[in-house]
Amino acid sequence: MVRIGDVVVKAHQADRDHGPLFLDRIRLAGTLPDVVIGPLGPPLTVDGRTVTLSTFGEPVDPSQELPWEEGARVLAALHATAVPADAPPWGRPTRVARLVSGLTDGPAQDVVRDAFSTLPAWVRGDEQEPQGKSESLIHGDWHLGQMVRAPGGQWRLIDIEDLGKGDPAWDLARPAALYSAGVLSPDEWERFLDAYREAGGPAVPAQGSPWTTLDIPARSLAIQIAATCVISAEREDRPLDGAEQAMIDACARISTAGGAA
Repeated sequence: MVRIGDVVVKAHQADRDHGPLFLDRIRLAGTLPDVVIGPLGPPLTVDGRTVTLSTFGEPVDPSQELPWEEGARVLAALHATAVPADAPPWGRPTRVARLVSGLTDGPAQDVVRDAFSTLPAWVRGDEQEPQGKSESLIHGDWHLGQMVRAPGGQWRLIDIEDLGKGDPAWDLARPAALYSAGVLSPDEWERFLDAYREAGGPAVPAQGSPWTTLDIPARSLAIQIAATCVISAEREDRPLDGAEQAMIDACARISTAGGAA
């Protein structure tokens, strides 16, 4: 990714699908200027890579107080937007199965695989996703790195490769997983969750436990993050750091608790 003046040039991952569905996501992003900064036009192909141009936005500064409330509100706004009839599906949660399938042998890898085996068959890729849940427009891969300040100062979402219709609980899955693992503090989690509820976000009940809807997404993301940690540590030939080990420990607790739903 390169910034040139007020434009960001992004070379997308070579292993992602940038065919017709990606074009649909770009068109959808263009209808959501109040919540999304999407590509300025159709993608280009440069040296065999898919490349898009977008308006620059100021990214989250990790040295400042993190904008959990702002992230919650922009997600709630996206989730409350009417779903167009031609909106593409979000295309997840296929990533967790893909990452787990790439694990090598080792104690940490075994812990992650054991946790993965407790997930419902449709998350593991063995069955079709159940039908009947109400769908919203969702980002599909939300974390604070997917937010920027637009030129007018408003917070917007970026990276629309999974944008589409789906269960909004999956947009809350990463912070929920990090909170469950002890990586995200209770204060930050409560700030995020309370702001999302106050903004009318539909992913969790307005009152009571949020885990009635977040349990499966949070467990899935905990396993996905843990698998990513193991793969990264192995590639870099280093031990797991404290936060990474916390995700492995979370997987151990998932295995002990067993599967549900």
